[in-house]
Amino acid sequence: MSRGGHKKLREDGPERKCIATGETQPKCGLIRFVLGPDGRIVPDLAGKLPGRGVYVSSDRKSLDMALTKGLFQRSLKQPVQVPDGMMDLLEQMLTRRVIDMISLARKSGDAVAGYEKVKDWLGKEEASVLIQANDGSERGKSKLSTPYGGTYIGWLTADELGMAFGRQSVIHAALGTGGLASRVVEEAQRLKGMRVEASKSGTKSTDRGGSGRRKG
Repeated sequence: MSRGGHKKLREDGPERKCIATGETQPKCGLIRFVLGPDGRIVPDLAGKLPGRGVYVSSDRKSLDMALTKGLFQRSLKQPVQVPDGMMDLLEQMLTRRVIDMISLARKSGDAVAGYEKVKDWLGKEEASVLIQANDGSERGKSKLSTPYGGTYIGWLTADELGMAFGRQSVIHAALGTGGLASRVVEEAQRLKGMRVEASKSGTKSTDRGGSGRRKG
């Protein structure tokens, strides 16, 4: 388990090489891009679009390197067009994907929102993931801790979490141990690279939870 109560991304799946860093890593930590029929680069978050794909690590530094150094053109061996605002577009797409997956978990009974419900799940050890809004009260958030051996997600806003639960805003949420939890964690980690790891303050905010043990 990595720092801050985060589980590492699965390491038993297929691996691909990032065209920016040259590093090989599990596909779940990368973003696939394909060349559309109009010559434009298209993000393929689900990894299902036809055509030859190239992969970039899911963080702004790697994507910026791929864009500014012409690495898409070099890898695909032909001219390509990059949509304006690619980074912001990609962040929006990843955010929507995470929200939708949390919503699916909620509909299947594998996610709860609200301080008391989350506290109850943590107390009963029914939660594997603690999710808290990055713009929520730090004092209020500090009263709940990442489940032991579990994962903490802290880079969605209260409004975004609210969308996942059909509410105006949500500060505290938790996921159970169902199959969707691991998928939410993987997608959230990809979003983290695009959203908070670009700033020291963002990275700091995700390191809550120490070893992942609940406070006594």
